[in-house]
Amino acid sequence: MPLIRPHARLLLAASLLVFAGCKQETAQEAPPPRPVRTITVEKASLGQAISLTGQLQAEKEVALAFRIGGRIIERKADAGDRVTPDQIVARLDPQNEINALRSARAALSAAKGRLEQDSNHFDRQQTLLRQGWTTRANFDKAQQALRSAQAGVDDAKAQVEIAEDRVGFTELKVGVEGTVTRRGAESGEVVQPGQMVFTVARDHGWDAVFDVPAQVLRTAPSDVDVTIALTDDPSVTAKGRVRQVDPQADPVTRTFKVRVAVNDPPPAMRLGATVTGRVDVDQGHGLSIPASALTASGASPAVWVVDPQTLSVTLKPVEVLRFDPGTVVLSSGLEPGEIVVTAGVQALHPGQQVRLVGERS
Repeated sequence: MPLIRPHARLLLAASLLVFAGCKQETAQEAPPPRPVRTITVEKASLGQAISLTGQLQAEKEVALAFRIGGRIIERKADAGDRVTPDQIVARLDPQNEINALRSARAALSAAKGRLEQDSNHFDRQQTLLRQGWTTRANFDKAQQALRSAQAGVDDAKAQVEIAEDRVGFTELKVGVEGTVTRRGAESGEVVQPGQMVFTVARDHGWDAVFDVPAQVLRTAPSDVDVTIALTDDPSVTAKGRVRQVDPQADPVTRTFKVRVAVNDPPPAMRLGATVTGRVDVDQGHGLSIPASALTASGASPAVWVVDPQTLSVTLKPVEVLRFDPGTVVLSSGLEPGEIVVTAGVQALHPGQQVRLVGERS
Protein backbone atom coordinates (compact mmCIF):
# COMPACT_ATOMS: atom_id res chain seq x y z
CA MET A 1 0.00 0.00 0.00
CA PRO A 2 1.53 3.28 -1.01
CA LEU A 3 2.27 5.86 1.66
CA ILE A 4 0.23 9.11 1.69
CA ARG A 5 2.29 12.21 1.94
CA PRO A 6 1.58 14.53 4.91
CA HIS A 7 0.24 17.46 2.81
CA ALA A 8 -2.12 15.06 1.01
CA ARG A 9 -3.42 13.86 4.32
CA LEU A 10 -4.24 17.45 5.34
CA LEU A 11 -6.04 18.07 2.08
CA LEU A 12 -8.14 14.92 2.49
CA ALA A 13 -9.06 15.83 6.04
CA ALA A 14 -10.17 19.33 4.95
CA SER A 15 -12.34 17.86 2.20
CA LEU A 16 -14.04 15.54 4.67
CA LEU A 17 -14.77 18.45 7.01
CA VAL A 18 -16.31 20.56 4.19
CA PHE A 19 -18.48 17.62 3.09
CA ALA A 20 -19.72 17.07 6.62
CA GLY A 21 -20.54 20.78 6.98
CA CYS A 22 -22.55 20.72 3.77
CA LYS A 23 -24.63 17.79 4.98
CA GLN A 24 -25.35 19.60 8.28
CA GLU A 25 -26.37 22.82 6.47
CA THR A 26 -28.68 20.87 4.15
CA ALA A 27 -30.36 19.26 7.12
CA GLN A 28 -30.91 22.66 8.74
CA GLU A 29 -32.51 24.10 5.58
CA ALA A 30 -35.60 21.83 5.87
CA PRO A 31 -37.87 23.84 8.25
CA PRO A 32 -40.33 22.07 10.53
CA PRO A 33 -44.06 22.20 9.67
CA ARG A 34 -45.57 25.58 10.60
CA PRO A 35 -48.34 25.40 13.26
CA VAL A 36 -51.65 26.91 12.08
CA ARG A 37 -55.19 27.05 13.37
CA THR A 38 -57.86 25.71 11.06
CA ILE A 39 -61.56 25.03 10.75
CA THR A 40 -63.47 22.46 8.74
CA VAL A 41 -65.93 24.26 6.48
CA GLU A 42 -69.55 23.16 6.87
CA LYS A 43 -72.74 24.43 5.30
CA ALA A 44 -74.80 26.32 7.87
CA SER A 45 -77.66 28.80 8.12
CA LEU A 46 -76.84 32.31 6.93
CA GLY A 47 -79.30 33.97 9.30
CA GLN A 48 -78.55 37.61 10.11
CA ALA A 49 -79.71 39.61 13.12
CA ILE A 50 -80.54 43.29 12.60
CA SER A 51 -80.87 45.44 15.71
CA LEU A 52 -81.89 49.12 15.80
CA THR A 53 -82.86 51.61 18.50
CA GLY A 54 -86.09 53.60 18.32
CA GLN A 55 -88.89 55.13 20.34
CA LEU A 56 -92.45 54.19 21.25
CA GLN A 57 -95.04 56.55 19.81
CA ALA A 58 -98.78 56.51 19.42
CA GLU A 59 -100.02 55.31 16.07
CA LYS A 60 -102.41 58.26 15.96
CA GLU A 61 -102.12 61.51 17.89
CA VAL A 62 -104.95 64.06 17.98
CA ALA A 63 -104.23 67.77 18.37
CA LEU A 64 -107.00 69.47 20.35
CA ALA A 65 -107.65 73.13 19.54
CA PHE A 66 -110.43 75.69 19.90
CA ARG A 67 -112.39 76.53 16.77
CA ILE A 68 -112.54 80.17 17.81
CA GLY A 69 -110.05 82.53 19.40
CA GLY A 70 -110.23 83.87 22.91
CA ARG A 71 -108.76 83.89 26.39
CA ILE A 72 -108.50 80.61 28.28
CA ILE A 73 -110.15 80.89 31.69
CA GLU A 74 -109.86 77.21 32.73
CA ARG A 75 -107.53 74.32 31.91
CA LYS A 76 -108.72 70.98 33.32
CA ALA A 77 -106.12 68.52 32.04
CA ASP A 78 -102.37 68.09 32.08
CA ALA A 79 -99.76 65.94 30.36
CA GLY A 80 -100.13 62.31 31.40
CA ASP A 81 -103.85 62.52 32.23
CA ARG A 82 -106.23 60.02 30.73
CA VAL A 83 -109.20 61.52 28.89
CA THR A 84 -112.46 60.15 27.53
CA PRO A 85 -114.76 61.26 24.69
CA ASP A 86 -116.80 64.44 25.36
CA GLN A 87 -114.67 65.30 28.41
CA ILE A 88 -114.15 69.07 28.78
CA VAL A 89 -110.45 69.85 29.15
CA ALA A 90 -110.43 73.67 28.75
CA ARG A 91 -112.75 76.69 28.51
CA LEU A 92 -112.59 80.11 26.89
CA ASP A 93 -114.18 83.27 28.24
CA PRO A 94 -117.70 82.94 26.71
CA GLN A 95 -119.02 86.44 27.37
CA ASN A 96 -118.63 87.77 23.81
CA GLU A 97 -120.23 84.66 22.32
CA ILE A 98 -123.12 84.82 24.82
CA ASN A 99 -123.76 88.45 23.87
CA ALA A 100 -123.69 87.52 20.18
CA LEU A 101 -126.21 84.76 20.88
CA ARG A 102 -128.56 87.20 22.62
CA SER A 103 -128.31 89.58 19.67
CA ALA A 104 -129.06 86.76 17.21
CA ARG A 105 -132.09 85.68 19.21
CA ALA A 106 -133.39 89.25 19.31
CA ALA A 107 -132.94 89.53 15.56
CA LEU A 108 -134.90 86.30 15.14
CA SER A 109 -137.77 87.66 17.22
CA ALA A 110 -137.87 90.83 15.10
CA ALA A 111 -137.81 88.77 11.91
CA LYS A 112 -140.68 86.63 13.14
CA GLY A 113 -142.66 89.80 13.88
CA ARG A 114 -142.11 91.14 10.38
CA LEU A 115 -143.08 87.77 8.96
CA GLU A 116 -146.34 87.74 10.87
CA GLN A 117 -147.16 91.30 9.72
CA ASP A 118 -146.35 90.62 6.09
CA SER A 119 -148.26 87.32 6.23
CA ASN A 120 -151.42 89.12 7.42
CA HIS A 121 -151.02 91.79 4.73
CA PHE A 122 -150.62 89.11 2.06
CA ASP A 123 -153.79 87.32 3.26
CA ARG A 124 -155.76 90.58 3.01
CA GLN A 125 -154.45 91.35 -0.47
CA GLN A 126 -155.26 87.82 -1.59
CA THR A 127 -158.88 88.19 -0.37
CA LEU A 128 -159.29 91.60 -1.94
CA LEU A 129 -157.89 90.37 -5.23
CA ARG A 130 -160.47 87.58 -5.37
CA GLN A 131 -163.23 90.13 -4.69
CA GLY A 132 -161.82 92.59 -7.21
CA TRP A 133 -161.07 95.37 -4.69
CA THR A 134 -157.30 95.51 -5.27
CA THR A 135 -154.86 95.40 -8.12
CA ARG A 136 -152.51 92.62 -9.19
CA ALA A 137 -149.56 94.97 -8.54
CA ASN A 138 -150.53 95.40 -4.87
CA PHE A 139 -150.97 91.63 -4.51
CA ASP A 140 -147.55 90.93 -6.05
CA LYS A 141 -145.96 93.50 -3.78
CA ALA A 142 -147.49 91.86 -0.69
CA GLN A 143 -146.38 88.44 -1.89
CA GLN A 144 -142.80 89.66 -2.39
CA ALA A 145 -142.78 91.21 1.09
CA LEU A 146 -143.96 87.90 2.55
CA ARG A 147 -141.17 85.99 0.83
CA SER A 148 -138.58 88.50 2.04
CA ALA A 149 -139.88 88.24 5.59
CA GLN A 150 -139.72 84.43 5.44
CA ALA A 151 -136.11 84.61 4.18
CA GLY A 152 -135.29 87.02 7.00
CA VAL A 153 -136.61 84.54 9.54
CA ASP A 154 -134.59 81.71 8.00
CA ASP A 155 -131.45 83.87 8.10
CA ALA A 156 -132.08 84.87 11.69
CA LYS A 157 -132.51 81.21 12.67
CA ALA A 158 -129.20 80.36 11.02
CA GLN A 159 -127.50 83.21 12.87
CA VAL A 160 -128.89 81.89 16.14
CA GLU A 161 -127.55 78.41 15.40
CA ILE A 162 -124.13 79.86 14.55
CA ALA A 163 -124.11 81.87 17.77
CA GLU A 164 -125.12 78.79 19.78
CA ASP A 165 -122.31 76.82 18.16
CA ARG A 166 -119.79 79.54 18.99
CA VAL A 167 -120.91 79.45 22.61
CA GLY A 168 -120.35 75.69 22.53
CA PHE A 169 -116.95 76.21 20.94
CA THR A 170 -115.79 77.99 24.09
CA GLU A 171 -115.57 74.50 25.66
CA LEU A 172 -112.77 72.25 24.39
CA LYS A 173 -113.99 68.64 24.37
CA VAL A 174 -112.04 65.45 23.70
CA GLY A 175 -113.25 63.32 20.81
CA VAL A 176 -111.19 60.20 21.52
CA GLU A 177 -110.09 58.03 24.40
CA GLY A 178 -106.42 58.27 25.22
CA THR A 179 -103.66 60.01 27.16
CA VAL A 180 -102.59 63.64 27.05
CA THR A 181 -98.99 63.72 25.85
CA ARG A 182 -98.45 67.48 25.57
CA ARG A 183 -100.10 70.80 26.39
CA GLY A 184 -99.57 73.96 24.39
CA ALA A 185 -101.39 76.68 26.31
CA GLU A 186 -102.06 77.82 29.87
CA SER A 187 -104.92 79.52 31.68
CA GLY A 188 -105.06 83.24 30.97
CA GLU A 189 -103.41 82.86 27.58
CA VAL A 190 -105.10 84.22 24.46
CA VAL A 191 -105.18 81.58 21.73
CA GLN A 192 -105.99 81.74 18.04
CA PRO A 193 -108.41 79.44 16.20
CA GLY A 194 -106.73 76.09 15.51
CA GLN A 195 -103.82 76.69 17.91
CA MET A 196 -102.82 73.41 19.60
CA VAL A 197 -103.83 73.31 23.27
CA PHE A 198 -103.41 69.56 23.96
CA THR A 199 -102.07 66.54 22.10
CA VAL A 200 -103.80 63.26 22.88
CA ALA A 201 -102.39 59.84 22.01
CA ARG A 202 -105.11 57.31 21.29
CA ASP A 203 -105.09 54.17 23.41
CA HIS A 204 -105.46 51.77 20.51
CA GLY A 205 -102.38 51.48 18.33
CA TRP A 206 -98.75 51.95 19.36
CA ASP A 207 -95.80 52.20 17.01
CA ALA A 208 -92.11 51.62 17.54
CA VAL A 209 -90.44 54.16 15.25
CA PHE A 210 -86.94 53.50 13.88
CA ASP A 211 -84.58 55.36 11.54
CA VAL A 212 -83.43 52.60 9.19
CA PRO A 213 -80.54 52.85 6.70
CA ALA A 214 -81.32 52.10 3.06
CA GLN A 215 -79.01 49.05 3.06
CA VAL A 216 -81.02 47.42 5.85
CA LEU A 217 -84.27 48.07 3.99
CA ARG A 218 -82.88 46.30 0.93
CA THR A 219 -81.81 43.19 2.84
CA ALA A 220 -84.66 42.81 5.34
CA PRO A 221 -88.09 41.62 4.12
CA SER A 222 -91.03 43.93 4.79
CA ASP A 223 -93.32 41.30 6.36
CA VAL A 224 -90.87 40.00 8.97
CA ASP A 225 -91.70 39.78 12.69
CA VAL A 226 -89.92 42.34 14.87
CA THR A 227 -89.07 41.75 18.51
CA ILE A 228 -89.47 44.96 20.52
CA ALA A 229 -87.66 45.24 23.89
CA LEU A 230 -87.12 48.06 26.35
CA THR A 231 -83.56 49.31 26.13
CA ASP A 232 -83.22 49.67 29.91
CA ASP A 233 -84.95 46.33 30.60
CA PRO A 234 -84.54 43.81 27.75
CA SER A 235 -86.74 41.30 29.58
CA VAL A 236 -89.81 43.41 28.72
CA THR A 237 -90.64 42.48 25.14
CA ALA A 238 -93.46 42.56 22.62
CA LYS A 239 -93.97 41.47 19.03
CA GLY A 240 -94.61 43.76 16.10
CA ARG A 241 -94.80 43.97 12.33
CA VAL A 242 -93.81 46.72 9.93
CA ARG A 243 -96.80 49.00 9.34
CA GLN A 244 -95.37 51.87 7.34
CA VAL A 245 -92.12 52.84 5.62
CA ASP A 246 -91.61 56.45 4.62
CA PRO A 247 -91.18 56.73 0.84
CA GLN A 248 -88.55 59.46 1.14
CA ALA A 249 -85.32 59.51 3.13
CA ASP A 250 -84.61 62.12 5.77
CA PRO A 251 -82.63 64.92 4.06
CA VAL A 252 -80.13 65.12 6.95
CA THR A 253 -79.59 61.54 8.14
CA ARG A 254 -80.45 59.86 4.80
CA THR A 255 -82.39 57.19 6.70
CA PHE A 256 -85.97 56.04 6.26
CA LYS A 257 -88.49 56.25 9.10
CA VAL A 258 -90.09 52.85 9.69
CA ARG A 259 -93.15 52.38 11.92
CA VAL A 260 -93.61 48.97 13.51
CA ALA A 261 -97.07 48.25 14.96
CA VAL A 262 -96.63 46.85 18.49
CA ASN A 263 -99.00 44.02 19.39
CA ASP A 264 -100.28 43.96 22.99
CA PRO A 265 -97.57 46.10 24.63
CA PRO A 266 -96.98 45.14 28.29
CA PRO A 267 -97.80 47.71 31.00
CA ALA A 268 -94.09 48.38 31.56
CA MET A 269 -93.87 49.84 28.05
CA ARG A 270 -94.88 53.48 28.05
CA LEU A 271 -95.16 56.05 25.32
CA GLY A 272 -91.85 57.77 24.62
CA ALA A 273 -89.75 54.89 25.97
CA THR A 274 -86.55 53.94 24.14
CA VAL A 275 -86.80 50.47 22.63
CA THR A 276 -84.66 48.10 20.62
CA GLY A 277 -86.05 46.33 17.57
CA ARG A 278 -84.49 43.03 16.51
CA VAL A 279 -85.11 41.20 13.25
CA ASP A 280 -83.72 37.74 12.46
CA VAL A 281 -83.33 37.43 8.69
CA ASP A 282 -83.01 33.90 7.29
CA GLN A 283 -81.04 33.96 4.03
CA GLY A 284 -80.85 30.21 3.46
CA HIS A 285 -77.73 28.09 3.89
CA GLY A 286 -74.16 28.70 2.78
CA LEU A 287 -70.54 28.76 3.87
CA SER A 288 -69.32 31.15 6.54
CA ILE A 289 -65.68 31.42 7.65
CA PRO A 290 -63.89 33.65 10.18
CA ALA A 291 -62.73 36.96 8.75
CA SER A 292 -59.15 36.13 9.81
CA ALA A 293 -59.05 33.31 7.23
CA LEU A 294 -59.44 35.69 4.32
CA THR A 295 -56.34 36.74 2.40
CA ALA A 296 -55.72 37.80 -1.19
CA SER A 297 -54.51 36.23 -4.40
CA GLY A 298 -53.57 39.19 -6.53
CA ALA A 299 -56.61 41.46 -6.45
CA SER A 300 -59.05 38.66 -5.57
CA PRO A 301 -59.96 37.27 -2.14
CA ALA A 302 -58.60 33.81 -1.32
CA VAL A 303 -58.08 31.36 1.55
CA TRP A 304 -55.43 28.77 2.42
CA VAL A 305 -56.79 25.22 2.13
CA VAL A 306 -54.99 22.31 3.82
CA ASP A 307 -54.65 18.96 2.05
CA PRO A 308 -55.49 16.39 4.77
CA GLN A 309 -53.25 13.74 3.14
CA THR A 310 -50.03 15.70 2.74
CA LEU A 311 -50.73 18.47 5.27
CA SER A 312 -49.63 21.07 2.72
CA VAL A 313 -51.44 24.31 1.94
CA THR A 314 -52.86 25.66 -1.31
CA LEU A 315 -54.12 29.19 -1.98
CA LYS A 316 -57.67 28.96 -3.28
CA PRO A 317 -59.66 31.95 -4.70
CA VAL A 318 -63.15 32.52 -3.30
CA GLU A 319 -66.09 34.87 -3.95
CA VAL A 320 -67.45 36.86 -1.02
CA LEU A 321 -71.21 37.28 -0.66
CA ARG A 322 -71.12 39.68 2.29
CA PHE A 323 -69.08 40.74 5.29
CA ASP A 324 -70.60 40.25 8.75
CA PRO A 325 -69.01 41.28 12.04
CA GLY A 326 -66.17 38.77 12.57
CA THR A 327 -67.18 36.47 9.72
CA VAL A 328 -67.26 36.33 5.92
CA VAL A 329 -70.07 34.68 3.95
CA LEU A 330 -68.87 33.03 0.73
CA SER A 331 -70.92 32.52 -2.40
CA SER A 332 -68.45 30.12 -4.09
CA GLY A 333 -64.89 28.79 -4.01
CA LEU A 334 -65.10 26.25 -1.17
CA GLU A 335 -66.84 22.95 -0.60
CA PRO A 336 -68.13 21.57 2.69
CA GLY A 337 -65.51 19.46 4.46
CA GLU A 338 -62.46 21.43 3.28
CA ILE A 339 -59.93 22.52 5.92
CA VAL A 340 -59.24 26.27 5.95
CA VAL A 341 -56.44 28.05 7.81
CA THR A 342 -57.79 30.74 10.17
CA ALA A 343 -54.61 31.91 11.94
CA GLY A 344 -51.11 32.29 10.49
CA VAL A 345 -52.18 32.97 6.93
CA GLN A 346 -49.65 35.80 6.44
CA ALA A 347 -46.58 33.52 6.74
CA LEU A 348 -47.69 30.72 4.39
CA HIS A 349 -46.64 29.92 0.85
CA PRO A 350 -48.01 27.35 -1.62
CA GLY A 351 -47.03 23.75 -0.83
CA GLN A 352 -45.80 24.56 2.67
CA GLN A 353 -46.10 21.83 5.30
CA VAL A 354 -48.24 22.75 8.28
CA ARG A 355 -49.16 21.31 11.63
CA LEU A 356 -52.79 21.65 12.67
CA VAL A 357 -53.33 23.28 16.05
CA GLY A 358 -56.70 23.46 17.70
CA GLU A 359 -58.67 22.33 14.67
CA ARG A 360 -62.35 22.99 15.02
CA SER A 361 -65.37 22.72 12.79
